[in-house]
Amino acid sequence: LTIWQGMEAQRYVSGIINEVMQGENNHWQMRYHLTIVPPLWRCGLRQNFRIFQQQDIQTLSSTLLNENGVTEWTPVFYESHPAREFCVQYGESDLAFLTRLWSEEGIFYFDWHAPQGAAQKLVLCDDVAGVSTLGEMPFNPDTDTEVSTMCISSFRYRARTGPSSVETQDYTFKTPGWPGYYNRAAENLNGQRTQYEIFDYPGRFKDETHGEAFARYQMEGWRHDTETATCISNSPELCPGKRFTLTGHPSEALNREWQVVSCVLAGDQPQALHGSGGQGTTLDNHFEAIPADRTWRVPPQPKPSVDGPQSAIVTGPAGEEIFCDEHGRVRVRFHWDRYCPGNEDSSCWVRVSQAWAGAGFGNLAIPRVGQEVIVDFLNGDPDQPIIMGRTYHQDNRSPGSLPGTKTQMTIRSKTYKGDGFNELRFEDATGKEELYMHAQKDMTTEVLHDRTTTVNNNHTETVVVGQTVNVGTKKEGGHDQKITVANDQKITVQNNQTLNVNNDRKKDVGNNQDSKVVGDDTEAVEKSQNITVGKDYTLTVTNSLTIKVGECVLKMNKDGTILLNGVKCQRRVKSDPLTSPPTV
Repeated sequence: LTIWQGMEAQRYVSGIINEVMQGENNHWQMRYHLTIVPPLWRCGLRQNFRIFQQQDIQTLSSTLLNENGVTEWTPVFYESHPAREFCVQYGESDLAFLTRLWSEEGIFYFDWHAPQGAAQKLVLCDDVAGVSTLGEMPFNPDTDTEVSTMCISSFRYRARTGPSSVETQDYTFKTPGWPGYYNRAAENLNGQRTQYEIFDYPGRFKDETHGEAFARYQMEGWRHDTETATCISNSPELCPGKRFTLTGHPSEALNREWQVVSCVLAGDQPQALHGSGGQGTTLDNHFEAIPADRTWRVPPQPKPSVDGPQSAIVTGPAGEEIFCDEHGRVRVRFHWDRYCPGNEDSSCWVRVSQAWAGAGFGNLAIPRVGQEVIVDFLNGDPDQPIIMGRTYHQDNRSPGSLPGTKTQMTIRSKTYKGDGFNELRFEDATGKEELYMHAQKDMTTEVLHDRTTTVNNNHTETVVVGQTVNVGTKKEGGHDQKITVANDQKITVQNNQTLNVNNDRKKDVGNNQDSKVVGDDTEAVEKSQNITVGKDYTLTVTNSLTIKVGECVLKMNKDGTILLNGVKCQRRVKSDPLTSPPTV
């Protein structure tokens, strides 16, 4: 569409025809109504659920604009726009999603049209410095006398009260002590009161760079219409993306530079209609402008809220069973995610709620690849998922065999890349109550002080290989072991038994003692041995008995022979001592 003045083209407007309507027919002419929209309009026709990771606003915008056929566009950025770790398009159209993000990042947009020809492109800009200037534009309210000179015929200045400050706050678990407060006071209050504060939580930021910028962008967005001018001009060049300097206005304060933020061109060419000759062509440009000493920004846009928890599947690299980071976070694939294949790049790192979480203590169970988890969202924010629980499904069945094992409560793990498991099971069936523990390999129990075990009935302990019991590491301090058996004790050793006592050993038998040795019995006493028998002492030897003391030997055989061999022999009787011993 070309707008002419005389034989000179004043402006070219190009776009996409998205609607054609056939109007009335008076037998002479047919009216048609055409709607022309910019290429960005296409983005409003597609709605999606989609995840973007580690992308800045320019990269993310490029993806969606190119997918919608908006290939002619350019970013004009003066501000820093760091990458976002995790950003979700949640049931929004591409246009709503982009405009929401552009609002958060302080970005406004307009269509640039070439001075000559049909060239057009979308411009993304974050500062008024990126808006081109048209120079001076005179104010002339008397357009009846002069219609050929481009001017502004109506200029209505309006000031209104708006928010005076913005304070935002957010939280990140990586630095829980971080206050996360950022405040921005408004400029150009023009005498307005300062108590009109906007407090925003959560502020949609996780770092200082985004926090400071977002507070400023919000403040400027909330006050985008506190000083405006509603104007009428015959110049078609006054459009968004342009600045001009007003001259000739009776109010000298208004003779300054202004930025056009919106416009509506209304043209009428009645002589083109049958029977309407004699009337001239008119064009009016109704536009809005703000002072050009500030950047126009979009007010904060609403963000979709997730209605409730969702289920997702834990993902990881091929062949991996447990995939987490240093915070115990895992990656998941949401059922609505059509773009992720379900691997180590699914979603973002998602925090996992545990039954108990303290500083170096608590409960820890990492969801494993393939498990179904229940995901909720902090403050309903789709950009802040958190795993609140897990659930079984057809491919991941529970331990046991339900409903037959419904009386059991089980904690069972699974060997990493194996078929084994560790298990703690509680059986609560009436009359069959049981606590069961299973260790797939080793089991270590550490008790720093006392341990008491009471078994009111039988106790059976089986050690297939070896057993070592150590009581204390030194003699001092009472590192003793005591064993008390109320009735009988039976010890069976299938092979050898060795008993080492490094100090004294005492044995006290309250009644009889029987000792049976099938083979030989050898007892060695390196020092003295004393045997005291309160009553009788009987020694029965089937074959022979030999007593040897130094050079003296006494031997008694089973045939009754007694042999005594020594150097000399003395016999002493208390009532009749021998004066001289006999010689043997």
